[in-house]
Amino acid sequence: MAESTPLEDEKGSVQRQCRYFKAKVLQSHKSEDINQTIEASIDEKSIVFTDKRTSYVDIADFIELHITEKSDKETTKKTLKWVHITISNAKRNLLGNYHKIKGKYLQLYLNEFVYKLNRRYFGDKLFDRLVIANITGL
Repeated sequence: MAESTPLEDEKGSVQRQCRYFKAKVLQSHKSEDINQTIEASIDEKSIVFTDKRTSYVDIADFIELHITEKSDKETTKKTLKWVHITISNAKRNLLGNYHKIKGKYLQLYLNEFVYKLNRRYFGDKLFDRLVIANITGL
């Protein structure tokens, strides 16, 4: 999952900036598992863009608006751009760092990747944020 916010520049063109990512390994692709993940992870006032996968049919029950688009080259470059970029970066990162990945550790590997990805703009404040997180127990 990728949280993105639309940004408009001086020329009026709209781009999306992706701020926060979540990754969860689902043991099955049943719609019940996906619904539980959506309900626990996404605010009910959200607008969600997905591809037309059949297991996403109940998402509209948990959020304000669910927009589906058929996955093709254009959709990959515009609507679901950050999700596809993140998936390919995660694959490349995992294959480059770990040569054999066991399924039972996949969630831990994804957690590490997403942790680093979500903190990519912290810069000099990274250590301060880590200390605050340890003190407050976040």
